[in-house]
Amino acid sequence: MDTDWAAAATGFVIDNNVLIIAGSLVGASGIILTKIMCKAMNRSLTNVLFGTMEPTSATPDADEVYKTVKAVSAEEIALLLENARRVVIVPGYGMAVSRSQHAVRDLANLLEARGAAVEYAIHPVAGRMPGHMNVLLAEANVPYDKLVEMDHINPTMETVYVAIVIGANDVVNPVARTDPGSPIAGMPIIDVNRARTVVVIKRSLSPGFAGIPNPLFAAANTLMFFNDGKKAMLELTSAVKEL
Repeated sequence: MDTDWAAAATGFVIDNNVLIIAGSLVGASGIILTKIMCKAMNRSLTNVLFGTMEPTSATPDADEVYKTVKAVSAEEIALLLENARRVVIVPGYGMAVSRSQHAVRDLANLLEARGAAVEYAIHPVAGRMPGHMNVLLAEANVPYDKLVEMDHINPTMETVYVAIVIGANDVVNPVARTDPGSPIAGMPIIDVNRARTVVVIKRSLSPGFAGIPNPLFAAANTLMFFNDGKKAMLELTSAVKEL
């Protein structure tokens, strides 16, 4: 964003209208995106610019948090999906890194063909910028009306049979609600923990941007599928087809 305003300032110095207009437009867009991110994280601009997100002395040890983690296979998840009437997919940065949006769409289409209702729960700052997940799913031709914003999906999460979290971490971490001393305290999250069953797809138990453990991964209703995002989606699709 600083570069954009610098370009606009340079335009004034050298009397170049193109630089002035382009720099101002892109700079203004950056301000809007920053405001959206601050609201979505429930943090002030000052805190975003100068604050830190890192574990504190009160942050629990990851080994202790994750001692009840349950790992499962694609075949076991397929059995859950076979009778699931409502499935919500929660995409995160892991989906972007693995470029698995098309594979995610294919699994969703298969589940819908079998009678399930499938939606996508979108957190405003999932990924690396506002709208990141929307753009990726649009690229995969996912209908826009299936993308449900966080505030609209949360009140209905208790009716979700299976919530599939693919590569998201901090935006589904219940610590944001339960621990006032957490680095993400007060940040709005998607309440996947309220679904009947949660399937989390991650390559490992590594922390998200905030650097803290996520107790969701060890919850009684959570199953971990340790895999690359795209590979996981392909394996799940294949397992569901074989039922």
